This record gives sequence, structure tokens and C-alpha cells, in this order.
Amino acid sequence: MDTPPRPSGAQQTPGTGAAPSGAKTAATPASERPEGRGGRRILRVGFVLLAFAAALGLLAFLMLRTGDGRSGLQAKPIPKPPSHYDYGTAAAASGMTLHYLKTDPANVTLTVVRDNVAIAPYYGINGGFFYDSALLSMAIVDGVPVAGDGSASGGFGSGAENVKYARGTLVWDRVSERLSVQVASKAADLDVTDTSSYWAQGGISMGLGRDASWYDQAVAEHAPFMDEPRLRSGAVYDKEGSLYLVVSTTRGTLADFRAAILEVLGGQGLPALADGIFLDGDGSSQLRSREASLKGDLRPVVQMMSLLK
Repeated sequence: MDTPPRPSGAQQTPGTGAAPSGAKTAATPASERPEGRGGRRILRVGFVLLAFAAALGLLAFLMLRTGDGRSGLQAKPIPKPPSHYDYGTAAAASGMTLHYLKTDPANVTLTVVRDNVAIAPYYGINGGFFYDSALLSMAIVDGVPVAGDGSASGGFGSGAENVKYARGTLVWDRVSERLSVQVASKAADLDVTDTSSYWAQGGISMGLGRDASWYDQAVAEHAPFMDEPRLRSGAVYDKEGSLYLVVSTTRGTLADFRAAILEVLGGQGLPALADGIFLDGDGSSQLRSREASLKGDLRPVVQMMSLLK
């Protein structure tokens, strides 16, 4: 603790080892005074804090730096990037901007990634709903849940079922070469030609062609946050059999997203859209292709709809 200075030339009490009477006491060097030592301590602490802050800044820079220099994600290389697709982007009159990959449904499979789609070594978009590492939406390829143990049952979170609710599920029947949307809870509910030759991606029914009833159906399927402005994703197909994997970069309600899809992908001069499903949205709305990289809010997703070639 600081003490008040003594008056200059003051006599010391005999027997204390002080200077003789009348002698002047030498001034204590500033570096040895209590306040000097405290100042040095403050400077040292300051230097340590500055060095720590600089180290944190460097670490943050290294963590955030990637190939495009703007996010904390580094895309994994793809040895043979798919090319059998068309990429497009357009804005609807409402301002909602869509990005989409148009391809043949036979060129699509369902893949577990447990990563952000924009850095996963595949082209495609995010899949259905999940919680932590568990899939809550059906994701089955050739009779096997994609996140399971390789058996038909799979277990909870494997993609064997639409957990808790029967929900709109996009089904590609390899034998009949037919896409359909079926409201189902589990694989046994699906209508397919061969139970070992199909894929089924769970989501929420979009009800294209059923303008009067789609909203009530989405409510019945417990669509989350359907009236809140969120990033959106979905998969729709037209009457010529082409499949569109769609992600928005503009926030909107399910109704906004559906209307934008009808305008952009099913507008005048384009093949009529048949049906489709809403997929997981908000920060999970992600896409990777040669032309675009959409990272959502950087979160990892469990599963995606990926292109084969």
C-alpha cells in the first residue's frame, strides 16, 4: 500500500539505524518505491493481456480462413465432381431467391454426412429433420435406413421412420421409375414395387396442385415454424419426371417458399410441377454444387440428398 513521503531533511530517531542528526536522507530511487513497483506490475500485466489478445485474434483468423476467405468452413475435395445436373437461380416477384439443382431422380441418393453440406464431399442439398445426431425424418435407400447399423430396422434416429408423425415422404421407385409423395410413418407404409429398390426422403407435404388444402395438411404433419421467416429448402418434381433440389437464400414462410417455387420452377413455358416436399430449413438450408456454396448458419446436418454423377 502506498505511504506518504517523509519531509526532506527530517531527523531520524536514534537507534533506528538512520543517518546522524542533521544529515540529509538520500531519495529512494523511483524504481524501488512502492508506486514504481506497482507501475511495473501493471505494465507487465498489460503486456501479457495484449499478447493474449493478439494470440486470440490470430487463432480466430486461422479458424475463419477458408478457400473463399469468408467463413469457417473448408470444402472437402471431390475426386469426380458430378456433372449430370443443371444449376439455376432466380428471384420470385416476392423477392425470395431460390437456388436449385435439376437432375434425374435416378441420379440422387441419400447420404449421411454429419457435416455442413457446403463442405461435404458431395453435390446436393440438406435432407430432413434431425436432433443432435439422430434423424427424425425417414431416409431409406434400397430398404436400409441410411444412418443405421445396416439392418432394415436401423434403430432410433437411423432414418427408418418419420419420428412421432406421419409426414410427406418423397419416394423414388427404381422399378417403375416413378416419383411420388406419400404420407407415411415408417417403411412398411410405403407403396413401392420392390422393397429393396427405392429411396425415400421424409419431410413435409408441399401439396403442389392442392392449393386449397396444402396448408392444413402441413399443419397436420406438424411442420415446424411454418409461419416464421426462415431459410427454406425442399425437393419438387415436374410432370416430365425431373427432380429439383431447392434452397432459398431469402427468409420467408412455408407459403412464401411454396409460392416462389411455383413461380420460378413451374411458371409459364416450363413443365408443370407435380408435387414435392419441404425439407429441414433455417440454418440447415444448405447446398453445394460447382456453381454455388450455401452454408446456412454453418451448422452440420446429419444427412443430405446427394448427386451420384
